[in-house]
Amino acid sequence: MSRRKKQSYENLEITAYAAEGKSIGKLEDGKVLFVENAIPGDIVNVRVVKDKKSWAEAKITALVAPSPNRIPAFCSHFGVCGGCKWQMLPYPLQIQYKQQQVIDQLTRIGQLTLPPVLPILGSPIQTYYRNKIEFTFSKHRYRTTEELKLADDTPFELEPAMGFHAPGLFDKVVPLDQCYLQAEPTNTLLTALKNYCKEHQLEFYDFKAQAGWLRNIIIRVTRTNELLVNVIFKHDQEEARIKLLDFIIATVPTITSLHYTINPKVNDTIYDIPVITYYGKGFIEETLERFKFKISPKSFFQTNTYQAENLYSVVRAFANLSGTETVYDLYCGTGSIGIFLSDKAKNIVGIEAVEDAILDAKENAAWNELTNCQFYTGDTAKIINEAFFETNGFPDVIITDPPRAGMHPALIDQLLQIKSPKIVYVSCNPATQARDLQSLTTLYKIEKVQPVDMFPHTHHIENVVLLSLMLLKWFT
Repeated sequence: MSRRKKQSYENLEITAYAAEGKSIGKLEDGKVLFVENAIPGDIVNVRVVKDKKSWAEAKITALVAPSPNRIPAFCSHFGVCGGCKWQMLPYPLQIQYKQQQVIDQLTRIGQLTLPPVLPILGSPIQTYYRNKIEFTFSKHRYRTTEELKLADDTPFELEPAMGFHAPGLFDKVVPLDQCYLQAEPTNTLLTALKNYCKEHQLEFYDFKAQAGWLRNIIIRVTRTNELLVNVIFKHDQEEARIKLLDFIIATVPTITSLHYTINPKVNDTIYDIPVITYYGKGFIEETLERFKFKISPKSFFQTNTYQAENLYSVVRAFANLSGTETVYDLYCGTGSIGIFLSDKAKNIVGIEAVEDAILDAKENAAWNELTNCQFYTGDTAKIINEAFFETNGFPDVIITDPPRAGMHPALIDQLLQIKSPKIVYVSCNPATQARDLQSLTTLYKIEKVQPVDMFPHTHHIENVVLLSLMLLKWFT
């Protein structure tokens, strides 16, 4: 390997996968380079974009010699839209690297001693697996590096786009011709909407100017062949809105529920804004095994329904319920894990900070005619006390499924005080899970570790850990 110029390197060999979608190459002096969009076995030229004393981050400027494991990407937008970044890697290798990522993060970050990690559960479906997808309307189409070079100083004409936000850019959108993340009729609707908007010269949103009309469209599909669409506008233009919504119904006459939302805010979140039902019953239905779930426009539901069943089955197996247990489901969301376990438990007690999610959880329990499920809104670390135990019972098993940031330190302290015999920790971020487990293992032993791949062709990984309370000497 030779140095070409300052912070640029030629013929760098990629030797290993790191994490978060990056791979590793080493310089002659031992300095580690973390390289995006590379896989072990690649020989690449790179440019450093972030430089530290012992490590640096770099981007590929040229693929000199591809790894023998590299395969052609199936999507024409690969490398531009920012999604499905591992398409160039065969799926068996993807999950192999994800398995190693879990092991590395738990042992290196958490300094944990692990039992043999169970083989990762790969997703049975690797394309068209998402039940929810969101497209953005932007006044400004993303321009590739090649386009910018060719244009030189010539200004671009304004060109709107419908698709995904370009990586790292809040105001630019990559136009999509086809997306492999969600099954039909999504791509049919995507194409039809693009053509309709162009024909009628509808104004897309300008994120910098905070002006325009069309902002986002959210599409949800279910295995029960139901479809929910929510169109988000900056402000209301009644006549144009009605025509657009009627066009969607005409394009996809099988649509179950059509909504619209007026979002005048700077940010794209709609959880604090009313969603208006324009057509249909106002929700769609999904199933996990025998259980039914009502999904409204604001509902949280596991994005990969097929793999969610496998994930929840792991949780159920780890909990190993006999029918006599009280199970606490922390960060319960709309109650899907607790409801999934309800046949095997005496009581399910779900706790969630988001009130709308708890309302959905209660409704889902009622839908399934469950009488052993109770759901509460609040901060777990604050509402669990002796009075709470008197009302709901002491937890024989605790399920915790926190967001990517992991559990709040106050909750970890609370769990260490409660001393439930068993904790099943579900995580979408093994790095923060490792940190939390480091604290929990002062009283708990790690019994089982099960990685689960929920998002093929991405670096994201789910991991389930079973903890059992250790018998402490001073208790005997």
